[in-house]
Amino acid sequence: MGKNVTLKLIESHLIEGRMIPGEEIGLKIDQTLTQDATGTLVMLEFEALGIPRVRTELSAQYVDHNLLQEDFKNADDHLFLRSACKKFGLWYSRPGNGVSHPVHMERFGMPGKTLLGSDSHTCAAGSLGMLAIGAGGLEVAMAMAGEPFRVNMPKILGVKLVGKLPDWVSAKDVILEMLRRYDVDGGLGKIVEYYGPGLKTLTAMDRHVIANMGAELGATTTVFPADHAVMAFLKSQGREDAFQEILADEDAEYDEYEEINLSELEPLIATPSSPGKVVPVREVAGREIYQSYIGSSANPGLRDFAIAAMVVDGKQVHDRVSFDVNPTSRQILENMMSMGILGKLIHAGARLHQAGCGGCIGMGQAPATGRISLRTVPRNFPGRSGTREDQVYLCSPETATASALTGVITDPRTLGMEYPRFMEPETVLLNTEMLIPPTQESELYDLEKGPNIKPLPQLQPLPETLQGLVLLKVGDDISTDEIMPAGAKVLPFRSNIPAISRFVFSQIDETYYERAMGHQQQGSFVVGGTNYGQGSSREHAALGPRYLGVKMVIAKSFARIHLQNLSNFGILPLIFTNPEDWSKITQGDLLSIPNARNAIRMGNRVQVNNITKDETYETEHTLTPYQVEMVLAGSLINLVKQKGLNLAKNQS
Repeated sequence: MGKNVTLKLIESHLIEGRMIPGEEIGLKIDQTLTQDATGTLVMLEFEALGIPRVRTELSAQYVDHNLLQEDFKNADDHLFLRSACKKFGLWYSRPGNGVSHPVHMERFGMPGKTLLGSDSHTCAAGSLGMLAIGAGGLEVAMAMAGEPFRVNMPKILGVKLVGKLPDWVSAKDVILEMLRRYDVDGGLGKIVEYYGPGLKTLTAMDRHVIANMGAELGATTTVFPADHAVMAFLKSQGREDAFQEILADEDAEYDEYEEINLSELEPLIATPSSPGKVVPVREVAGREIYQSYIGSSANPGLRDFAIAAMVVDGKQVHDRVSFDVNPTSRQILENMMSMGILGKLIHAGARLHQAGCGGCIGMGQAPATGRISLRTVPRNFPGRSGTREDQVYLCSPETATASALTGVITDPRTLGMEYPRFMEPETVLLNTEMLIPPTQESELYDLEKGPNIKPLPQLQPLPETLQGLVLLKVGDDISTDEIMPAGAKVLPFRSNIPAISRFVFSQIDETYYERAMGHQQQGSFVVGGTNYGQGSSREHAALGPRYLGVKMVIAKSFARIHLQNLSNFGILPLIFTNPEDWSKITQGDLLSIPNARNAIRMGNRVQVNNITKDETYETEHTLTPYQVEMVLAGSLINLVKQKGLNLAKNQS
C-alpha cells in the first residue's frame, strides 16, 4: 500500500509511538510559531523551564493581534517579546509586519517540515506540504525546549478534488462546503488531506485559505502536497531553494474518503454565529448589511485584495457600509500599492487598517449593534467581533465586495459584470526588513518586563477528593472566545493572569468572576455540552478558570486543543458516558469524586456523585498516561519540576 503525504510527514518525524489511529505518538518539531496574544505566556513558560536558548531549527515570534496601543500594556508587551527573542534566540516580527500565518508562509514555510504554533490557525502552513499543528502555548514552549509534541495519532480523511471552480466561486467556498458537510466538530481526531486533479487549479494561497479554516472543522491539521503550485509560490518569494517535492503515492490510501466537484460549487456563506451554519448566498440574499470586511489569515493573499479592487474599480460602496480592508502583511500592502490595487480600494471607499489581525480578533472594527457584518475571517463566534449582539457572516472576498457595493447580501453572480481575472505574479516586491533575526549573544540580553507582566500562578496538585459546586452549566459548541473573550478590553492583560481572569465567562454570565472567587480555595466545576472549547488555542481559557478555582470540567465532548490545555494546567476533563446525564445536572449542584487521584490513575472510568440530588453519573476520560501525570501534578510545569527533568542540561 502506498503512502499519502500525511503519513510521509509523520513517519519522517516520529520519535515515539506507533502510527495507529488513537495511539499516542511523539513528533520532532522543526519550527515553532507564536503570536503576541499567546506568546507572552509562552515566553514566561519558557523562562520557567530554565532553558537558555531554543533548540528548534527555527522559532518565530509575531506581533499581530494586540496592535492597538490605548495605554502602556500592549507597548510594554511588545518590548518584552522583543527582549525574549533576543535572549532565547527567536526571529521577531515587528508590530505592523503582518499576520503570523501569511508572513511565516512567505519567509519560513518549508515543505517536509513540522511546525507547532500557539495559534489554532497554524494549520494554514499545511498549504506548503508541512505538518503544521496548532497547540497550547505550554506545548509550544516545550517544543522550543527540544521536547517532542505528543498527540493521539489521527485518522486521515482524504478529500479528492475534481473539476474547476466556476466564475465568482473561490477557495473560501471550498472550505465552507467542507464545513457545510462536516460542521465544526466533524474533523475531530482527523487530519484532512486534499488530493486529486482539482488541485492543479489551486494556487498555494488558495490552499492557504482552505488549510487555515481546517481549524474550524476541529481537525488536527490540514495537509496539501508540495507540488508545482508550492514551487511557484516559493520561487515568487525568492526561496525556491526551500522546495522539495512531496506527493502522495499513486496507490495511497486513506482512513476515510470524501470528494468535492469544484465545478458544482456556488457562493456559500456561514450565518451567525457558527462557521458550521453554511448556506448558499442566494438563500440569504437581500439582507441589509452594515459592514464588509476583507482580509485576515483566512483570506490573506494578494489575489483576495486584487479581486475586490477590480470589482469596485470606478464604483463607490454603499454609503451605509463600512468597507474595511485589513492587509495581511506589510509585503502584501507594498505590492497592493505598486500594482494600483490599494488606490482602487481606497477610492471606492475602503477604510484601510494596519497589517495585522485587527477586527478578526476583536481589536477594532467592531460592527454596529445587531447589524450584519460580512467578513472573510475564519470565525463568527458570538461577540468575537467586539460587539456583544453581533451578526457576523463568513464569506469569500467576491461575496463581501459585491455586498459592499449593493448594501445587502449579494450573490456576486448577480452583479451583471464579467468576473475579473487575476494572475499571481511570478515575482513580487519582497520585504524582509521587519523581521529581526536571532542574535548569537543571548547572554547579553535581559527580559524587559513592564508592570503588567506578572509571574505564572502557582498551581496545586489535584486533591485526593474532588468536591465542589457546579458554578456554570453551558450548552454545545462553547468557544474559547466565550470562555475567555478576546478584544481590546481583555487581551492587553494576557501576561497578567489575575487581571485577565476577571473576564472568564463574562460573555455568558457577568456574575461568574465574583461567584468563582468566593469558591476559589475549595474549588468549583463547570459542565459543558458537545465540542466544549472549540476555536482559538489561547490557553488563557484554561489557565483563567484554573486560577479562579476550577478543578474539573464535565462535558459531552471536548475540542482537541482545549482538552490539552485543560490537562496542561491540571483541570480534570471528563466526558459523560451517557450524554443524557448532562440534562440531570443543575447549576449549583454539589458534585464529588471521593478518590479522584486513584480513579483517573487506575482506568478511564470515573464515577461522579451528585450530592445535591443523590445521583451518580458515569464519566470517562480520554487522557493519555502522560496527560494523567500532568493533571495529578497540577500542571505540566509542575510535572517537569517533580520529575527533576533538567531540560536546561538535556541535549537537543
